Amino acid sequence: MDDFLIRAALAGIGVALAAGPLGSFVIWRRMAYFGDAMAHGAILGVALALALSTSVLAGTLAVALVMALAVSALVERGHAMDATLGVLAHAALAIGLMAFSLIRGARVDLNAFLFGDILAVTATDLVVIWGGALMIVALLVWRWQALLTATLNEELARSAGIDPRRERLVLTIALALVVAVSLKVVGALLIGAMLIIPAAAARGFARSPEAMAALAVLAGALAAVAGLALSFYADTPAGPSIVSVAAALYLFSVLAGRASR
Repeated sequence: MDDFLIRAALAGIGVALAAGPLGSFVIWRRMAYFGDAMAHGAILGVALALALSTSVLAGTLAVALVMALAVSALVERGHAMDATLGVLAHAALAIGLMAFSLIRGARVDLNAFLFGDILAVTATDLVVIWGGALMIVALLVWRWQALLTATLNEELARSAGIDPRRERLVLTIALALVVAVSLKVVGALLIGAMLIIPAAAARGFARSPEAMAALAVLAGALAAVAGLALSFYADTPAGPSIVSVAAALYLFSVLAGRASR
């Protein structure tokens, strides 16, 4: 097997390691559109990073965090969550695309940022992806019980001495980090899919929150490897192929659940 395929598979597994447990919390908290909003904002982060000649990872992480904090602040002031996310997500995507056209001398494949370019992952990219994934996993393991309690019932969390706002901030930081490290693998438009679909596929087979998180990691890793194989043999784009396999796994879980009932 060629080296670039091995690096691509390792990158996909790294993203699945982070997106699996985090995607489970996104589903439990009904935050699917929140992840999409930060992913769309990543395009603006890339444009700012190129304009300032800084790291793309730093640019995307900074914009994702700013967007997340802005949404939290506006919602606390009484603004509707869905409308706020819709405005910020589409505004950030549009401004980012406009900024790309204004950056002179920058030769950038915009499709690689929109849909991912997992086959171009380098050894340095692997270090960033796996480093970010391990940080996310460590953060979630550290705050696991508090996050679960705050997700189940905020009043119960307060009575146990847990601050629900702090736990939301933990999830916000983790989402921003997973968006930043996943951008090169599946692209801004497909990051939300890798957060949601493997976790949704795992939900039908899991009997505990921990089992759902673990199965989501397995589903994401399987989707990454099988999607790369599909891309290689069918000559299809790698990012969309990975998401398509994940969607097939979700369909299988729905049909298997119906058959078992």
